[in-house]
Amino acid sequence: MTSLAETFRQQSPRLVARRVPLVSTLITAGGILLFVMLIVQAFLRQGIGVWSVGIAYILYDTALLGFTAWQIWPLRRALPTLVAPSSHPTLGVIVAAHNEAGVLGVTIDRLAAQRHPPELILIADDGSSDDTPAALARLYGLTMPPLGELSAPAPGLPTLRWLRLRHGGKARALNAAIQIVDTEIVLTVDADTLLEPESIAAMRDAFAREPALVAATGVLAPICGPHLLGRLFAWFQTYEYVRNFLSRYAWMRLDSLLLISGAFAEFRREAVIAVGGFDPESMVEDYELIHRLHRHATDAELDWTVRVVGDALASTDAPASPLAFLRQRRRWFGGFLQTQHWNRDMVGNRRFGWLGTAMLPVKALDTLQPVYGLAAFLILIGVVVTGHFRLVLPILVIMLAKIAIDLTFHLWSLELYTRWTGQREGLALGPALIAAIAEPFSFQLLRHAGAIWGWIAFLTGRETWVRQRRTAIEATVQR
Repeated sequence: MTSLAETFRQQSPRLVARRVPLVSTLITAGGILLFVMLIVQAFLRQGIGVWSVGIAYILYDTALLGFTAWQIWPLRRALPTLVAPSSHPTLGVIVAAHNEAGVLGVTIDRLAAQRHPPELILIADDGSSDDTPAALARLYGLTMPPLGELSAPAPGLPTLRWLRLRHGGKARALNAAIQIVDTEIVLTVDADTLLEPESIAAMRDAFAREPALVAATGVLAPICGPHLLGRLFAWFQTYEYVRNFLSRYAWMRLDSLLLISGAFAEFRREAVIAVGGFDPESMVEDYELIHRLHRHATDAELDWTVRVVGDALASTDAPASPLAFLRQRRRWFGGFLQTQHWNRDMVGNRRFGWLGTAMLPVKALDTLQPVYGLAAFLILIGVVVTGHFRLVLPILVIMLAKIAIDLTFHLWSLELYTRWTGQREGLALGPALIAAIAEPFSFQLLRHAGAIWGWIAFLTGRETWVRQRRTAIEATVQR
């Protein structure tokens, strides 16, 4: 039998380079060349053309907004009531954790309290050096197993097991666990993610209804710390998450969904094994894996699909300070760049259907979107500092028009989002209005700065899986 590591070596585009078609190179190079040409305009033009890069940024972002609006339009109608499947696949949960003693208990309790609980809850302990052993012993009576081995079932919760590993990163912990789990479906849950009571049942139903479904993401809502700064970050990120998950729904309708959330994702185990598991060298192992699943499905002529399940809800502990947020976005964007580079042969490639001809070209342009955005902001500052005030008014008119478009879409999409997910908490229209107006001048710039830091991480290769401070869940535990 071929080992998981050997299968990965055969399947990984990082290790087995594919021929890159000319169209792929042209699409990537085109975005760079366009940026250079637009920046040059800042020095050659006298009128509004000085801000050409900002106009291009706004037009591109508005086009993506229009695409999303078109694709989510069906959500305005009541979703059909689906008949519950007569049988369900077996399901095991893997919680990859490194030094998460403060939150493990809450996460495990939420999993055990599901309406349709999993057959297995496996804690893949990635070399924790904190009080994880004491917490698992105190809360569940688990006895520490030898390295590389499983513990006996927890006395009061027999579905709970503990796999103790040497520290090697999240992907290696997941790979070790997925080879031990014997269920048909595997759900990966981060230690800082809390599932709603119906979420696992919703995931089981989705996989039972669609045998070709190999990966799915639930819908996440961010939670931050109770302090003022935490509430501010939760406010902005809540509306960001709404837009992001609606965008995932839009791309799902074209069978081109790439971005699932490893914090709450479900996989058909045999499919993950077939492509070699998670990549230990990837900054975003869940995102990279989806590319390989799509690639393998095309190569092997399989009808595999990837979905976002709207009624599978969870909350996840999100960054609650500027530095924590920047670090998260550095890793996310750096991993996105890695994955885009490794899979550049798929960009514009008709063999991969809409994924190749639409989604991946958009992603190729997205690699430069934050560069365009920050350049537009800096040029605007330069216009003001150098006293070219006659240009400020037309630029502000363009920006206000963009804010009006964004605001219209945002307020309209909130209703569609609540229809789709049933989630209304924290989505009041008043705060949404203020967030839409303030975001371009605050949170969006911070997001772009994190992406630029991600470029540095990608180019230098300096990024690892590090533990974030759990500002929200740990505060809950301590009360």
